[in-house]
Amino acid sequence: MKREVPPPPFSDPRWEGHTDGSIWACVREQGYDEGEHLVTEWVWLPGEPDTVVVDPVTLAYRAVAMMQLAPPLVRTAPGVGQVGLVNMPVWLWVDKTENTWGPIARTASVPGLSVTATAQVKAINWSMGDGKTIRCAGGGTPYTKAMGIKDSPDCGHRYKKSSRELEKCVYPVTATAQWDITWRSTLGDTGEISMTEEAATQLRIGEAVPVLVDPDDAQAAVPAKGSC
Repeated sequence: MKREVPPPPFSDPRWEGHTDGSIWACVREQGYDEGEHLVTEWVWLPGEPDTVVVDPVTLAYRAVAMMQLAPPLVRTAPGVGQVGLVNMPVWLWVDKTENTWGPIARTASVPGLSVTATAQVKAINWSMGDGKTIRCAGGGTPYTKAMGIKDSPDCGHRYKKSSRELEKCVYPVTATAQWDITWRSTLGDTGEISMTEEAATQLRIGEAVPVLVDPDDAQAAVPAKGSC
């Protein structure tokens, strides 16, 4: 944006009847390839002629900052403090709130210009700690006991090895939420912003231990336990 110097006469309709402030020219590109051209719109802004004008992109980021986007609220089955089993289903999901999933919208403004940004999580990438990454477009399905040992219908995993040999005997799990953010200004400008928020948890995975029974003395022989 550029202030008109010298300013037009007060009879110019761009003043919108005002006799103070300044007239500013907002120039933007429009079209593509050979049809690309510049479009100019004029706006009146109050204040002294040296008023600092914030561009729409800056306002867009201000609007995003007002959202206070937060890391995803991760949930798993088995959960923290529980032990899952090799080759048994692990369920993954998130609790949805406005600033951890969306949709959420905020508006940032300066005199003569406003930008509204809208954000929504597009997908969550679950890094499972065993070299596998699970991409879930939705928030996943919460597990209930009624589900038994079924696989999650939309966001789950099965471990092939126990976590016994890992540090603290757990798989480190990271959930990265991918936010899609679009914005539009009152002057017609639009844009997109991509952001991520990350949360971590841990999963302990064990192995089913067989119990061997001596048919002669009916005493159970249980294999020796590891360090976990």
